[in-house]
Amino acid sequence: MHRLTAGDRLMYGAIYISLCVLGFATFYPFWNSAVISFNNGMDTALGGVTFWPRDFTLDNYHIVFKDKRIVDGFIISILRTIAGTFLSIMSTAIFAYGMSKKELMHKKFYMVVCIITMYFSGGLIPYFLLIRELGMMDTFWVMVIPGMISVWNMIIFRTFFQGLPDGLEESAKMDGCNNWGVLFRIALPLSGPVIATLSLFTAVYHWNDWFAPSIFINNPELLPIQTKLQQILNSNIMSEQLSQMNSAANAAMSRMKSNITTKSLSMATMMVATIPIVLVYPFVQKYFVKGVLIGSLKE
Repeated sequence: MHRLTAGDRLMYGAIYISLCVLGFATFYPFWNSAVISFNNGMDTALGGVTFWPRDFTLDNYHIVFKDKRIVDGFIISILRTIAGTFLSIMSTAIFAYGMSKKELMHKKFYMVVCIITMYFSGGLIPYFLLIRELGMMDTFWVMVIPGMISVWNMIIFRTFFQGLPDGLEESAKMDGCNNWGVLFRIALPLSGPVIATLSLFTAVYHWNDWFAPSIFINNPELLPIQTKLQQILNSNIMSEQLSQMNSAANAAMSRMKSNITTKSLSMATMMVATIPIVLVYPFVQKYFVKGVLIGSLKE
């Protein structure tokens, strides 16, 4: 067994210490936000709430889930993430499969055009005018259709498809499969790690995106949870919510309101918007490195 020298121990010690510091710096803000969301708002305003709730309460979450606007935004985010991820992965995979064919004419030209779009865009104003002319303003699909094709994901899919043995396609076509059959019966079933990895990245994008809906959607009922959270963090909307609550509420509700602040309510809303997508990571973590490497290295 190889014995570690003093230099090796020093290097490993520095690495572990750096990782611990980096992990703490990354995790603590999230943990502190969760602690504040479970703490009495008036008590939080006094300061000193760090690692554990000092005055535990669920009142913040009670108010959040009683607000129909937050619940509607949560549902919109779920629907957008599911529809956007499915359509994006399927359309990108079909595009990539076509681009992987050696017999495709002018393939290099198409690739150059695609890569240019990765680095350059027409700008926000032309994009806004395009969306308006397509009639997608104030619709659910404005959050789904424009992101259906990802050039980066297409390149990863394409590289993976090019690495598949030619014999698989030849034998499938001898059995009567056309290109669609080869794609859906052979290529896609074999690309499970790639699909899992890219699906997660796409789902995270759809779940976290607040900018596009804030520009293209004016109907509050169609705004996803992240856009509403952005509005909460950049305005006094929570104070308005508290003031608009029924003045005829019972004494228990009145006491609950008196213990809630804008900050504590904002933290609770942020947790509701963050936890669902965080819980997805452990289930697909094993596909991360394998999936990206399979699609990025050509044999």
